Amino acid sequence: MNAGDQKNLQRIGFVLVTNFALMSYASATEPLRAANLIAGSALYEAIPLSADGLPVCSSSGLTINCNSLSEAGGTCHTIYVCAGGDPQDWYATASLHAPLRKFARNGLRIGGISSGSYVLASAGLLDNSDFTIHWEHAPVLKEAFPHLSPRQARFVIDGARVTCGGGVAPLDMMHAVISERMGADFARRVSDWYLHTAVAEPSDPQRASAAKRFGTNHPALLTVLEKMETAIENPLSRAEMARLAGISARHLDRLFLKHRGMTFLDTYRQMRLRHSRRLLEQSPLSISEIAFATGFSSPGHFSRSFKATFGENPTDARR
Repeated sequence: MNAGDQKNLQRIGFVLVTNFALMSYASATEPLRAANLIAGSALYEAIPLSADGLPVCSSSGLTINCNSLSEAGGTCHTIYVCAGGDPQDWYATASLHAPLRKFARNGLRIGGISSGSYVLASAGLLDNSDFTIHWEHAPVLKEAFPHLSPRQARFVIDGARVTCGGGVAPLDMMHAVISERMGADFARRVSDWYLHTAVAEPSDPQRASAAKRFGTNHPALLTVLEKMETAIENPLSRAEMARLAGISARHLDRLFLKHRGMTFLDTYRQMRLRHSRRLLEQSPLSISEIAFATGFSSPGHFSRSFKATFGENPTDARR
């Protein structure tokens, strides 16, 4: 590499957490490789990092050789933490916190991909930032850090913090990051390289529409179902939901039986119990805390409802 290439090179570090998602990592690093090919010079260098410099295994079993975060991180322009879906892996990242905070103080841009945002939150690096995280992990993050409120966006660029929901969304994020430096026309050429013709906006949703998720287009029913998803800890009554949808409570009951095949109360209870199962699997909250976080009046009531639905009690499910 000649002196000119060295001067123009941006090193982008990727801190890999055990069982990171290979798709998220590839979606973030491959656009950097394509940018170099299209430019005919070294614009970017993707550097895999780990806390101890040892190789890290992805969720698919592929192992990536890594450099030490403390030793190589300081040469980077940006550092992304790339983590997968197992909370036990997130909780084992305390050794990353101090170097990440140090690099942030030194002016490096710090980012999180998928549940990498949880690691940044644990390190105190999202306290004054707009950010996102994979939709499945947002409830766990909010329970662990009540003062934080992740946005359900594909990616968020907020100054020195860049976060992304994971999956294929890093393709969209990197399009924006490359556009910042090289311009929109160049970034378009990079996206075209990967047949990425429909580049999403940052605020585009992470999930399919409510109509697709719930299998109905009835506007009143969709209004209630979407409100159920956001009112888990303090469930609204049947009458309150009916008023929100602008219909009578009896008509609401008929809609649920016709379109969902179960009552309003049963639907709401199942939604809350599915959420409780995610918290049992992903969060360090106690069973009592999870019971109240999902709108149950007591741990006993929660345990009975959980067992009736899943055939095992919460303690067994957590094991």
